[in-house]
Amino acid sequence: MASAGAGPSGLVPTQSGRQRTMSRAPTRAFTMRADGFSGDGGVEIVEESELVPSSLAPIVPILRAANEIEEENPRVAYLCRFTAFEKAHTMDANSSGRGVRQFKTYLLHRLEKDEQETKRKLASTDAREIQKFYEQYCQKYLDEDHEKRKPEEMARHYQIASVLYDVLKTVTPPKQHAEYDKYAKGVETKKASYSQYNILPLHPPTQTDASISVPRQPIMEIPEIKAAVKLLRQVHGLPMPNIEGPQSSDGKTVPDDLYRPVVHDLLDWLWQAFGFQKGNVDNQKEHLILLLANIEMRQQDTGNQSERHAHMIRSSTVIDLMVNIFQNYNSWCRYLHLESNIRIPRDASTQQPELLYIGLYLLIWGEASNVRFMPECLCYIFHHMARDLYEIISDRRDGYFDPPFQREGNDDAFLQLVIQPIYDVMQKEAARSKRGTVSHSKWRNYDDLNEYFWSKKCFKKLGWPMDRTADFFSEPTRNKNETEQHDHMISRRRASKTNFVEVRTFLHLFRSFDRMWAFFILAFQAMVIIAWSPSGSLSSIFEADVFRNVLTIFITAAFLNFLQATLEIILNWKAWKSLECSQRIRYILKFAVAIAWLIILPTTYSSSIQNPTGLVKFFSSWIRNLQSESIYNFAVALYMLPNIFSALFFIFLPIRRVLERSNSRIIRFLLWWTQPKLYVARGMYEDTCSLLKYTTFWILLLICKLAFSFYVEISPLVEPTKIIMSLERPSYKWHEFFPNLRHNLGVVITVWAPIVMVYFMDTQIWYAIFSTICGGVNGAFSRLGEIRTLGMLRSRFEAIPRAFGKKLVPFHGGHSKREEEEKNPTFDKFADIWNAFIHSLREEDLLSNRERDLLVVPSSGGETTVFQWPPFLLASKIPIALDMAKSVKKKDEELIKRIKQDPYTEYAVIECYETLLDILYSIIVEQSDKKVIDRIHESIRDSMDRKLLVKEFRLDELPQLSAKFDKLLDLLKDYDENDPAKKNTQIANLLQDIMEIITQDIMKHGQGILKDEGQRDKQLFANLNLDSLKHVAWRDKCIRLQLLLKTKESAIYVPTNLEARRRITFFANSLFMKMPRAPPVRRMMSFSVLTPYFKEEVLFSPDDLDKKNEDGISILFYLRKIYPDEFRNFRERIGFKLSEEELKERMEDICHWASYRGQTLTRTVRGMMYYRKALEIQCLQDTKDPAKFGRDRSIESYQELQSDSEMAQAIADIKFTYVVSCQIYGMQKTSKDAKDKSCYLNILNLMIMNPSLRVAFIDEVEAATGNGTTEKTYYSVLVKGGEKYDEEIYRIKLPGRPTDIGEGKPENQNHAIIFTRGEALQAIDMNQDNYIEEAFKMRNVLEEFNSKKYGKSKPTILGLREHIFTGSVSSLAWFMSNQETSFVTIGQRVLANPLKVRFHYGHPDIFDRLFHITRGGISKASKTINLSEDIFSGFNSTMRGGNVTHHEYMQVGKGRDVGMNQISSFEAKVANGNGEQTLSRDIYRLGRRFDFYRMLSFYFTTVGFYFSSMVTILTVYVFLYGRLYLVMSGLEKSILLDPRNQQNVKALENALASQSIFQLGLLLVLPMVMEVGLEKGFRTALGEFVIMQLQLASVFFTFQLGTKTHYYGRTILHGGAKYRPTGRGFVVYHAKFAENYRMYSRSHFVKGLELLILLVVYLVYGKSYRSSNLYLFVTCSIWFLVASWLFAPFIFNPSCFEWQKTVDDWTDWRKWLGNRGGIGMSVEQSWEAWWISEQDHLRKTSIRALLLEIILSLRFLIYQYGIVYHLNIARHNKSIMVYGVSWVVMLLVLVVLKMVSIGRQKFGTDLQLMFRILKGLLFLGFVSVMAVLFVVLNLTISDVFASILGFLPTGWSILLIGQACSPLIRRTMLWDSIMELGRSYENIMGLILFLPIGFLAWFPFVSEFQTRLLFNQAFSRGLQISRILAGQKDMGEFE
Repeated sequence: MASAGAGPSGLVPTQSGRQRTMSRAPTRAFTMRADGFSGDGGVEIVEESELVPSSLAPIVPILRAANEIEEENPRVAYLCRFTAFEKAHTMDANSSGRGVRQFKTYLLHRLEKDEQETKRKLASTDAREIQKFYEQYCQKYLDEDHEKRKPEEMARHYQIASVLYDVLKTVTPPKQHAEYDKYAKGVETKKASYSQYNILPLHPPTQTDASISVPRQPIMEIPEIKAAVKLLRQVHGLPMPNIEGPQSSDGKTVPDDLYRPVVHDLLDWLWQAFGFQKGNVDNQKEHLILLLANIEMRQQDTGNQSERHAHMIRSSTVIDLMVNIFQNYNSWCRYLHLESNIRIPRDASTQQPELLYIGLYLLIWGEASNVRFMPECLCYIFHHMARDLYEIISDRRDGYFDPPFQREGNDDAFLQLVIQPIYDVMQKEAARSKRGTVSHSKWRNYDDLNEYFWSKKCFKKLGWPMDRTADFFSEPTRNKNETEQHDHMISRRRASKTNFVEVRTFLHLFRSFDRMWAFFILAFQAMVIIAWSPSGSLSSIFEADVFRNVLTIFITAAFLNFLQATLEIILNWKAWKSLECSQRIRYILKFAVAIAWLIILPTTYSSSIQNPTGLVKFFSSWIRNLQSESIYNFAVALYMLPNIFSALFFIFLPIRRVLERSNSRIIRFLLWWTQPKLYVARGMYEDTCSLLKYTTFWILLLICKLAFSFYVEISPLVEPTKIIMSLERPSYKWHEFFPNLRHNLGVVITVWAPIVMVYFMDTQIWYAIFSTICGGVNGAFSRLGEIRTLGMLRSRFEAIPRAFGKKLVPFHGGHSKREEEEKNPTFDKFADIWNAFIHSLREEDLLSNRERDLLVVPSSGGETTVFQWPPFLLASKIPIALDMAKSVKKKDEELIKRIKQDPYTEYAVIECYETLLDILYSIIVEQSDKKVIDRIHESIRDSMDRKLLVKEFRLDELPQLSAKFDKLLDLLKDYDENDPAKKNTQIANLLQDIMEIITQDIMKHGQGILKDEGQRDKQLFANLNLDSLKHVAWRDKCIRLQLLLKTKESAIYVPTNLEARRRITFFANSLFMKMPRAPPVRRMMSFSVLTPYFKEEVLFSPDDLDKKNEDGISILFYLRKIYPDEFRNFRERIGFKLSEEELKERMEDICHWASYRGQTLTRTVRGMMYYRKALEIQCLQDTKDPAKFGRDRSIESYQELQSDSEMAQAIADIKFTYVVSCQIYGMQKTSKDAKDKSCYLNILNLMIMNPSLRVAFIDEVEAATGNGTTEKTYYSVLVKGGEKYDEEIYRIKLPGRPTDIGEGKPENQNHAIIFTRGEALQAIDMNQDNYIEEAFKMRNVLEEFNSKKYGKSKPTILGLREHIFTGSVSSLAWFMSNQETSFVTIGQRVLANPLKVRFHYGHPDIFDRLFHITRGGISKASKTINLSEDIFSGFNSTMRGGNVTHHEYMQVGKGRDVGMNQISSFEAKVANGNGEQTLSRDIYRLGRRFDFYRMLSFYFTTVGFYFSSMVTILTVYVFLYGRLYLVMSGLEKSILLDPRNQQNVKALENALASQSIFQLGLLLVLPMVMEVGLEKGFRTALGEFVIMQLQLASVFFTFQLGTKTHYYGRTILHGGAKYRPTGRGFVVYHAKFAENYRMYSRSHFVKGLELLILLVVYLVYGKSYRSSNLYLFVTCSIWFLVASWLFAPFIFNPSCFEWQKTVDDWTDWRKWLGNRGGIGMSVEQSWEAWWISEQDHLRKTSIRALLLEIILSLRFLIYQYGIVYHLNIARHNKSIMVYGVSWVVMLLVLVVLKMVSIGRQKFGTDLQLMFRILKGLLFLGFVSVMAVLFVVLNLTISDVFASILGFLPTGWSILLIGQACSPLIRRTMLWDSIMELGRSYENIMGLILFLPIGFLAWFPFVSEFQTRLLFNQAFSRGLQISRILAGQKDMGEFE
């Protein structure tokens, strides 16, 4: 081929001995970006480099080079492709990798085509062609003018040159290319200096550095960066590793002379010593340099020190970094009583050892993959490797050493030898979990594996190197004959659960919060005893008998203590092996002591009954007469001793905190009884001030709650209870099984049960009330809402620059604050920031051009004596001043007084006057002309000094002058350079007219001014200098002046956009709130932002925007109607005309405009990149006085300051990093799916548009192995945007797919966190936004980490408030927005202060990055249990000594779900997460280790809220079933209607009324109203509350209460928690009836129908309380709940009541219900498939939960039992036979139905006549039986309906029991019958739900009303629903 140019058919080398393998390391892959603006699916990818499978990544640079040189030399491009093909064939000859065969086939066709079409240009053979082209290319691009080219461009040319040399070697025989080898070696050396980098271009120093003139990057000129680099490169004195051979990531050998690793710095040394990966080393090297530089910057006292050229990193900087990184490791060592292995050699004279230890930890962490979630496992690894490191650096005798980790031919020794075995354990455990569906007790999660290292036993069992036979690595192996039921039987010992077992039971709530339950139970018992006393008042406790009875609470306490001790053993049984012996003894002793007290206290109490004692006597005789005292009193005193000591310790918190955190063996022995031995959750006590605040909060709350419970719930019920218990045996209406039950206990339990449940639930109501009040007071003191309207903004605007100076302008320590303000007024800096803010609003289309001009501070000037305020403050002031001047005739003082009444009028007058003078002086050239101006000016000044201005000037002529000046400004603005003569004449004439008006008409004595100057021959103003008109700043000055002169209307409504108003007022208000002062940018904390992304929308494509739903609505149309003003501003900004051609041209802009209003990644990235823009502006402000470079304050103007701007960008780079973790970016890159390809292109476009954006992804490489199979390898990869491609920076091999182990989102975050930088990390979700004005406050927020006000409890998580930007989409979105806003503002405000229980909620919180990366990361990831992964990081932070705070002076935008089904999915996900939290060890430890009052806060703000919601619903059930029991048994009539009870029945009603408050969702509304009132005014809050109720907000909240209850309860009982994607799109589509039925059938519809039947039965058979209004309210609330649960999904479903939609829904529903299941049938297609999937939780649950399900199912039998005795046919017979006969009837009905079913199957097809005869006979039989019953046994119509009402629940009970026992029933012939019974019930339920919808759909006005109800909020913003539903799509819609 070399000579003849053989084509691709020459796969076998044509010349013997030619080596085809590349002799250089594989170059990292690039990716080609296809042209296309918004990722349209139709974009064709033409570059073959885009099609390369990941296993062939090394050939991508070759193909890219071919594309680059295609135009210059097509033949050489062909040779490049052929070389790529040969290399691909060498790498995978059998084409076994994924996609390799298809790619090679494609490339082969391309080569065959190019072979024929390409011609040689430079030579006759291919060999000479490539040689000559290589020479020319190197000479043209590498040797000539390389100094003028950018580093990025040179990097590309060196890359291509390197590829060309490889091709040359492939094409040319070895002898012919030998002459190029030396030159190519130089090219390779220089190429290293241009290699791709992340933030710092850390090119290794080489011997040829002097000959390479690589332009220095500004970032490398920063003194601290240079010092850190220099410090790391101090490797002298270190022993060098013995490297046996060269290493490479791909395992291929490389030339030893070129690629033998050279140790350039300390991390390179660690790389060689411990076998880390090169990508990891490069990544952590940059990480460490940036950490050192940033900490050094912050430790400087003055900015001048940073300018020193010989800057050195101080030892204090390194020590500070060591303290932060090794704090957890040192704590772990102390806990285990180990000596730290961080040992500094005594002879160390530099910081080299410290940096080696830091570097070692970072390298371990950077390569640990999933093990990063196990911080103490990392400590274990580091502990041993640090020992190895010390041995190496302390033994320097030979100068060389053998590396502890080494694998031949690979650089992943550490990964394979240390991380891979641990990962394999995780993977096997995850496989055992079956993606979290198996019981948690059967597999070890991250916490179990990590807590293995909390015991010193790990050193004995694991050792180092780790013993693979240790129980940590072992796994169960089943025998073949063992079944799934016996999976606990293993043939090999396996490590058990560690310290805790997550068992599915509600008892966890008692176990975790036993102190709270004990308090409420004992308080209830005491209150009942007191209320039961004769007097019934609280004072009766002083009575002897009453007090003795109250003392029985200690017996109850002993029982509760016994229950707790029992649960500790039972629930933790499977972790028993992992516990230390002392802990096992502790549990056993606690259990024994609990039993002892349970025996002692009742025994002693029974013996002390004969020796009563009163309260006074009890205390007075305690010391005097011990022998006469009751033994029970002594027992109680002894029992209380531990609690007394605990209370004393509670008072002296510092002592307790020190004791609990101590690792001393003596102290630990003393605390052995009270505190379990755990590494975390020790000494979690707040400072005294915080303690007093939340203690006071809870004491007041509990007083109110207990008082309410006593006086309203308990006390009023005591008297009726006594009466009920005293009544004689009542008469029953049914067969009573316990007729002789004494005291009517059945009635007492029925009456008291709902009251007891309300008692335990209503604390949540009191918490809502108290937190609302507390949050409101906190917010008011925080100065929230002080500026909430434009009027308030205008009135306070004058104070804003000063407030800005105090908060956002850094304070330089050299001067006092006053001197600094006088020397450097903050107005200029404020103007820069303010204008950047306003311009940003304009770019986001929230302002029009006119509004922008009115809001900006002028970009020209600085010459006036007053600050030039924004025109919106000065608008109409000049016309007003002119009117004032006209009306004042006598004294100057009157005019001055009137003008100074409004300071802005004064500012406007002075500015206009001085600006006019400035303009005139700048355009007039002749001195004679200037004298005219001077004399007029002097006359005015003289008259003003003499206070004769009014008398010497005719001020009523000023409007005439104003009009002339207006014309002059028009001419100046529109000056045309092409026709200057004409303009000059017009301007000169105007100036003459102006002067004549001034001197003739206005000045009474000014006639001589023009006369004197006009005596000369020359005409006035003939010679003008108009050059200044070319400057933008000068024209801006004219525009501003004209605005001031012309604007007559007030700008009080500017801006008109509500979002712009909100942002401006919040920014202004925040400047007056308490926040730390901003430091200079150089001294601020560095931070990163991390956003996880999976498959969400990146950018709307034209197809997405134009795609119409079934109503003809497109997203674009919808957005234009919701945001009409913003679309109008957008059109103005881009100059969009209404034409089809321009519409297509502008589609890219329209796609971006729409995407910025959706929940897209594009919106999030734009928002986060504001941080960088803000830092650049602030950095320029810090380094340069804005006044020196002009007053043009637009963001773009800073680019003119080249050197300063470059340095500002460099500083911004080291202070801010943004990483988006696009988990499947690599898959999207090679996907053939149009949607995936679109996402890839859009993400790539984002990187190119934002050069500082980084994208991390998991790359899956499937490559062939040596034995002919393929193997998948996974990498964490970081890429950035280049000119056209993405450029790979780091590639780090992983032990396996990370997402196989845990939950998706935290795993996605974890793999990318190694690429983040800085000391802080902000967690941003994909549906969030940011604003530039908030980005300016980031410096202030980060200062909170070092604030002194927190004392020793420095914050570890800073919480920020959010603004929910999706509230305007629909009424549902508004409800959700308000609910979410109240939580992220007032809710979290109270959680943080005073309650101190705020955690992390997945919102824009800022983490102390170094704290969290050394303690397990920013989330937890165990499958299922950590479904709500974010809150667990808050739990983890708190338990490890962190402090979570909340700050409201900064906000971040957030989107929320906007449709009913989306919202329900979100609520279900959160409820699932809370269910799993209830079972978790974190909740248990926090609940046990918090003090009592903080524990209460913790409970009621986390899982307690969901449990209270569930109790609320259960109360309804208990109440109604109690009523059912009373009515059906006849007890209601015989007891409760007794005249003696009539006066006391209201007690029950009062108690139940509080329950209905919770049920109606009013609790959620309280905080909303308070927060809206605080920030918008209480009148607005009241109005919004009324509107919300009119829009059926209560229906919505009541419905969501059912969602919370269902999913929370089901998760705890059965599991099934899973991540539920909610979509986050714009919901303007109609959900079909079948879809709603599938989603809500089990959670709402079934429960709603059950309550409906209960209410109907009670209504029919109940006779009491008919006249009680309050009881009607209680019952009505339950009717409301039923209606909400049954019909809310349809009320909030767009177009639900349109007739055609209703018909279509019915057809679809019937089709879905009739479809049979089977393989491949989805739940959307078939009822059977859905019905079976709905029982998944029953198939995976425990026997215990199944039994509970069966027991609960039996409640449906009470209907039949009660109703049959009330039938007329029963004739008041109370025999059990009546019930027996009813079951015979029930079974007959079921048999008949079964016969029909069998008949249909047997005869339905072939013997149709037989089937019809059978049905006829059955029908005749039925008619005959009914006739006999009616005639003979007096059956009535009401009996028939009553029987249906009784038998339907029985059938449902049979169905539920059948489902629960499905494994047994499937073995019989009854399963099909159960399924058909289920189908029948679904038919009935669907019909009941559909009938009201169908009926209402007849009336057109119902649909119209629903539309208005649903979209009311959008209506108020211009949404025309009628047009939307009509689906109009003409061009007129743009208007």
